[in-house]
Amino acid sequence: MITITASPAKGLEATMALTERLATAGYVVVPHLAARMIRDRAELAELVDRLVGSGVTRIFVPAGDADPVGDYVDALGLLRDLGMLGAPFDQVGITGYPESHPSIHDDVTIQAMWDKRVHATHIVSNLTFDPAVVRAWLERLRARGVTTPVLLGVPGPAERAKLLTMATKIGVGESTRFLTKNKGLFARLATPGGFTGDRFIRDCAATQTPPGLVQGLHVFTFNQIAETEAWRSRLLNAVRG
Repeated sequence: MITITASPAKGLEATMALTERLATAGYVVVPHLAARMIRDRAELAELVDRLVGSGVTRIFVPAGDADPVGDYVDALGLLRDLGMLGAPFDQVGITGYPESHPSIHDDVTIQAMWDKRVHATHIVSNLTFDPAVVRAWLERLRARGVTTPVLLGVPGPAERAKLLTMATKIGVGESTRFLTKNKGLFARLATPGGFTGDRFIRDCAATQTPPGLVQGLHVFTFNQIAETEAWRSRLLNAVRG
């Protein structure tokens, strides 16, 4: 399964074109429909028709980092309109923030997940590097009554500079501070082959409370597709023995 992000710099058409190309080639693709990059329900309907026509059955709906170009200022409005269009996708993912969002209060992000739960099949968590943060976030979700399955965002293999640059861009403030305090992790980031999420995944599995919410992983590739696939295959082979 391959996710296709929506970049404000490249525009949503780049997302659509790549999605259609990969879907036609037989890949299972999950395009990002960033709400703020879509004008209105009419444009949304056109996008839906293109995706359904290409055999796409899964999407991810973030608000997006761009300024709104039309009616949608958040993901909830777009999700509601998808419902009005007949809920055309089998799987609809929404965003979760284990870390504090740089511009949205934690209570607001939790409330947003509660509001969107009836429109979504799963939550995809933003990147974090600290298993304790994951545990605390899952406990908050459960306490709020959010039972929507979570795909835990984990870092694939990436060089130190790339990893830290991406962490800064997506607002992983607490995790950036976590890395700064853990010099041993910084040392591993600097070694040949870069950083992998092996230990992170193991630690999350060991401390996951409450159980049952996390039902899969979402691997951030940082556009290092071949390296990530090799890493993923190695992990699966190790698990299978």
